[in-house]
Amino acid sequence: MKYISTRGQAPELTFEEAMLTGLARDGGLYLPAEIPVMSQDEIAALAGLPYEEIAFRVMWPYVSGSFAEEEFKAIIARAYEGFGHDARAPLKQLNENHFLLELFHGPTLAFKDFAMQLIGQLFQVALKRRGDRVTIVGATSGDTGSAAIEAFRGLDAVDVFILFPHGRVSEVQRRQMTTPADSNVHALAVDGDFDDCQAALKDMFNDFDFRDGVKLAGVNSINFARVLAQIVYYFSAAVSLGAPHRKVSFTVPTGNFGDIFAGYLAKRMGLPIDRLVVATNQNDILHRCLSGEGYFKGETIPSISPSMDIQVSSNFERALYYAYGEDGSAVAQLMDELKNGGFNVSQGAMEALRESFDSGRMSEDETLETIKHTLAHSAELVCPHTAIGVKVGEDHRAADTPMITLATAHPAKFPAAVEKASGEHPPLPSRMSDLYERSERVTRIANELGTLEDHIRRHIAE
Repeated sequence: MKYISTRGQAPELTFEEAMLTGLARDGGLYLPAEIPVMSQDEIAALAGLPYEEIAFRVMWPYVSGSFAEEEFKAIIARAYEGFGHDARAPLKQLNENHFLLELFHGPTLAFKDFAMQLIGQLFQVALKRRGDRVTIVGATSGDTGSAAIEAFRGLDAVDVFILFPHGRVSEVQRRQMTTPADSNVHALAVDGDFDDCQAALKDMFNDFDFRDGVKLAGVNSINFARVLAQIVYYFSAAVSLGAPHRKVSFTVPTGNFGDIFAGYLAKRMGLPIDRLVVATNQNDILHRCLSGEGYFKGETIPSISPSMDIQVSSNFERALYYAYGEDGSAVAQLMDELKNGGFNVSQGAMEALRESFDSGRMSEDETLETIKHTLAHSAELVCPHTAIGVKVGEDHRAADTPMITLATAHPAKFPAAVEKASGEHPPLPSRMSDLYERSERVTRIANELGTLEDHIRRHIAE
């Protein structure tokens, strides 16, 4: 399998090369040159299998040229052995034909663990084989950072620097990033919002002297390996509810579009997905775009669902690539226009997007009310991001098609908002009960590319 850039000007790479590279040198995002398709029989055969076996069968066509079969199976086994639920991604029923897919049983209590634990193991094997060392820099609106640190902490061949917006993540999210004592991980609180952190990360990748000098690698959802791992739970959930003989729909609370784009790839692979519903908070650039208002940046407004406080959704570029008929030059032009504030989507591309995607937006008050309502009527305590998905999913649920809403984080990651809405304080799992007592290691830093790059250079392999 070869991988190509959404902007069409970077060389084709193998899966391993694309994974270690992250962002293409033309500024684009890597995608498989061809999307593998599973037959109905192959999908039906997934029913009842352990999550790890489903993961192998779904992902193997994407990685087969880079890893040996038994090697990849062992990587998957190590990635998920630390999850707190044997099903890894269990389904719970909320009400008639509406189900919750719990994705928060990993080490850091968020869906990011499914991808990050896998990519940590993939990096470890690939770098050991190469005898190489890399510097991972990530930008996070809350959950990616802690998942990356958990996946790479203590590894000899990796230094990890995570940029997060100072004062704009929950206390639990911050402490998960700042309390690990491993010397190869560094938490950087940037004076700005998530979009500033994400822009700085992209600028580092486009500064080729810095990129090559520190052997920069990325594990944000710009890295296709992240998206690949997330495809798996769409298959595991759908076959549990009757696929391929029955269509299902998914609602995904999303800010950066990576999680729902994984669902789009699952659909392209043959999974009978009816609708993919984008659920957003008040930072609703995706909802506005899918409603025909163009893709124009606005002000990022802090919210009780901070992981969605994003105005530039990086993975939307991948969806645009397919919506524009796999025309890399068209995507490159749109991304240039985005630098000046945004762009309108062509009629043909909008029609292509609407073939798969719907969307909805939730206010802060609606989010709080949904947390309260879901506890009262379904006995489920959900985080603010999941609550947005639940309400938007209910609004888009069809009577004859199961709706699966992705529960993206444990409610204990956002205790203040959850307690305000429900009156219940969500406790941390016992393995994290001392989180508030651990010492923090964090550097507050200016939102200046030169300052960030200098700090990273000075602290590699301390």
